[in-house]
Amino acid sequence: MFRSLRFFNYRIWFLGALVSNIGTWMQRTAQDWLVYDILTDQDAAAMGIVMALQLGPQLVLAPWAGLIADTYNRRKVLVFTQVAMAALGLGLGVLVLSGAAELWHVYAFALALGVVSAVDAPARQSFVSEVVGETDLPNAVALNSASFNGARMVGPAAAGLLTVAVGPGWVFLINTLTFAAMVIALLKMRSSELRVLPKAPPGKGRIRAGLRYVRLRPDLMIVLLAVFIVGTFGLNFAVFIAAMARTEFGQDAGVFGLLNSVMAIGSVCGALLSARRDKPRLRFVFGAAGAFGASCLVAASAPTLVWFAVSLIPVGLFALTLMTSANAYVQTTTAPVMRGRVMALYFAIFMGGTPLGAPLVGWVSNSFGPRWSLGVAAASGLITAVVGFVWAWRAHHLRIHYDRTLPRRLHMTTTETEQDPGLV
Repeated sequence: MFRSLRFFNYRIWFLGALVSNIGTWMQRTAQDWLVYDILTDQDAAAMGIVMALQLGPQLVLAPWAGLIADTYNRRKVLVFTQVAMAALGLGLGVLVLSGAAELWHVYAFALALGVVSAVDAPARQSFVSEVVGETDLPNAVALNSASFNGARMVGPAAAGLLTVAVGPGWVFLINTLTFAAMVIALLKMRSSELRVLPKAPPGKGRIRAGLRYVRLRPDLMIVLLAVFIVGTFGLNFAVFIAAMARTEFGQDAGVFGLLNSVMAIGSVCGALLSARRDKPRLRFVFGAAGAFGASCLVAASAPTLVWFAVSLIPVGLFALTLMTSANAYVQTTTAPVMRGRVMALYFAIFMGGTPLGAPLVGWVSNSFGPRWSLGVAAASGLITAVVGFVWAWRAHHLRIHYDRTLPRRLHMTTTETEQDPGLV
C-alpha cells in the first residue's frame, strides 16, 4: 500500500504536500464560510460563483498549461506556482483582516488563484512520474489522494474552529505559511534520482497533437466524459455541505468544518484502497460512480445532522475511488511525452465543468432546498454509471493497443476471446 514511500524524493514530496494540503483545505473552508455566512446572507449561488471563478481557468488555459508541463522543467514550474499561491493567500488574508473585504474581492482572488492552479495542476500530476517509476505510478497517485484527503480530515475542522474564534483572515495567513513546506520539499529533492522523461519537441501543432492523441483513444474519451459529468454536477461538496449545515440544520462554521472532515474519512479510505491495486481499471470508475450516486441519495434523505454526517463517509469513499481510478488510468496509459497535455485536458474537463455545475447546484439549493442539491449529485453518479457500463458492454469485443513510443499511432483490433483488462 505504501511502496512508493521507499523513494527518498517521494517521501519528502509526500510530507511537503501533506502540510501544504492542510493549509489549502483550511483556506477553502474559511473562504466558503466567508462568502456564505459573512459577506452574503447564506447565498449558495455566490459560493457557486466563487467555485466557478476558481476552477474556470482550468477549462480555458488547459492546452497551454499542459504544453508548459510537457516543455519546461516541471520542478521549477511548481516552485513558481507555489510561491504565487502563497502570495495570493497573503493578500486575501490582509484584506480580510483590515475589514475592507467585499464579495467582489473574493471573486477576484478566486479567479487569480484559478489561473495559477491551472498551470500547477498538470505540472504537479505529471511530475509524480519523474519521482517514481511507471510500475509504482498508480500507487503514488493513490497516495497523493490519500495525502490530499488526509489533510481534509484536519484542515476543515481546524479552519472551522479558527473561523469561529479569530475569523477567516488569520486562516488565510496560516495557509500562506504552509506553502513553504512544498517549496522546501521541491528544493531538497535529489536531482540525480529524478527520472528524465522526454519533453515535447519544439514546433507548431503540439497542442493539436495532444488533442488528436486523446481523440484516437476511445477509452480515454469515456473516462473524460465520466469525470465531466460527475465533476460538474456531483463534486460540489462545499455548496451542499454548507447549505445542509447552515440552512437545513442551523449550525455554524465549526460544524461545517467538522462535516468536511468526516467526509474526508471516507475519502482517505477510498484513496488507500486504490493504493492497494496494482493496476487501475475502468470498472472501478463506473462502479464507483454508481455507488457515489446511491450514497448521495442516502445523504439527501438523512433525517438528522448525525445521520447526515455518517452518510458523508461513503460519499467521500466512492468519490475518491472514482477520481483516483480515473486519474491513475489516464496517467498510466498515456505516453510520457503526452502526459502533461493529456492531464491538463483531464483537469480542464474534471474541474472546468464547475463554472456550469456549481452555480446551477447553488440555484437548486436556493430554490428547492439543500436536499435537492444532493439529488443533482446523485443523478450525476447514476447517469455516469449507466453511460460507462453501456459503453463497456458495446466495446467488450474491442481490444486497444497503444505504443508509448509512437503516441500518434493507435491500433485497434477486435477479438472474440480476448478483452482489454482496462475495459472490464
